[in-house]
Amino acid sequence: MKKILIAVTNNASLGVPGKMTGLWLRELTDFYHEVKNEFEVDIVSTASTRVPIDPRSLLAVLTNKKTRHYYMDDSLMDRLKQPLVPSQIDGNEYDAIYFTGGHGTMWDFPNNKGLQELTRTIFKNGGVVSAVCHGPSGLLNVHLTGERPILSGHVVTGFTDREEKVMGLYSFIPFSLEQAMKEQGVLFKQAALPLTECVVVSGKIVTGQNPASARGVALKVIEQLKTGTA
Repeated sequence: MKKILIAVTNNASLGVPGKMTGLWLRELTDFYHEVKNEFEVDIVSTASTRVPIDPRSLLAVLTNKKTRHYYMDDSLMDRLKQPLVPSQIDGNEYDAIYFTGGHGTMWDFPNNKGLQELTRTIFKNGGVVSAVCHGPSGLLNVHLTGERPILSGHVVTGFTDREEKVMGLYSFIPFSLEQAMKEQGVLFKQAALPLTECVVVSGKIVTGQNPASARGVALKVIEQLKTGTA
């Protein structure tokens, strides 16, 4: 059975007292729901401590039956209590990696050498590299040969400046994900309306713009793994 590695943040703060962040829950659960029956799934984080969940994303536990189901699923939630870390993982065992979002990723994903090496290994082995929302922050410093960024020359998407402003968080982020991606020589796409689904496939790279795009990213990753295009 093919294996998928899901990366989640371990950062709980927006850098301002009282401003909490973390994993955006549905970006994990919507993806996991689609892949769990057909692929082995492991969860990796930047630390082995309990993965923080963005409090704002917990509203979906009340409003979305699927999210509530997985939030109450001890087998999944236990994996967030003590996640794997990159040093425990061999990238050669995985066919795809998926970077979940949540603003926390903006702090601990970009400079994590372990996640970068796992991503590079999976990609060079012909695997799928995918990310949603703020998850592409984990791809910003992944380089292939020389200094060529993994994103260079691809069509991609991610959480936009417009969406940051809609959420009222633009002044709290350490950098603009949209601008950082554009600086790597990509064609950046986004939905006509903020916070609506946008999924982009560019070779073996699959990206989604926002939480509404997590399921779509999963379906495209499955498609690539099943058809052997990855």
